[in-house]
Amino acid sequence: MQEKETQTNESAQPTLVVNAQYVKDLSFENPNAPKSLLQQEAEPNVQVGIDTAANKLEDSVFEVTLTIRAEGTVKDTNLFMAEVSYSGVFSIGETPEEYIAPLLYVEAPRLLFPFARAIIAECVREGGYPPLLIHPVDFMSLFQQRAQQAQETPESNNEPSKNGKGDQKFEFEL
Repeated sequence: MQEKETQTNESAQPTLVVNAQYVKDLSFENPNAPKSLLQQEAEPNVQVGIDTAANKLEDSVFEVTLTIRAEGTVKDTNLFMAEVSYSGVFSIGETPEEYIAPLLYVEAPRLLFPFARAIIAECVREGGYPPLLIHPVDFMSLFQQRAQQAQETPESNNEPSKNGKGDQKFEFEL
């Protein structure tokens, strides 16, 4: 009896399988080069924004996109803008409904983040600036914050869909 109960609990564990991951969109702008590279008098102010989106492709298969946008400025001068949309195609095994959103908006972005962060760091470095090392992101607290905001504004929809609704945006400063 104990063995059957253990097997049932194990089969109820949420599973997330990465089928593919890829750069969906990549952009780097260096609008004031070479002047901005030669006259770096102060530490740049860098603002980073994070956006997650999940789209259902078919039953139990989702595309999750993590977008990181970084902008560097000194005083009123734009130094650079780097943006990457890094996506993954994920399959979710038999999982209770209440675990699907956390898998798509916490676990999937957590798996994609190191790759997207490395791409941003490399783009900024190749643009002539020191690599931008973005600190790890706590996607669970961001997800919980977004869920609380969704409860406060009932028209907000946080469910993954085919039309892109279900996006989550987070911004912070380094």
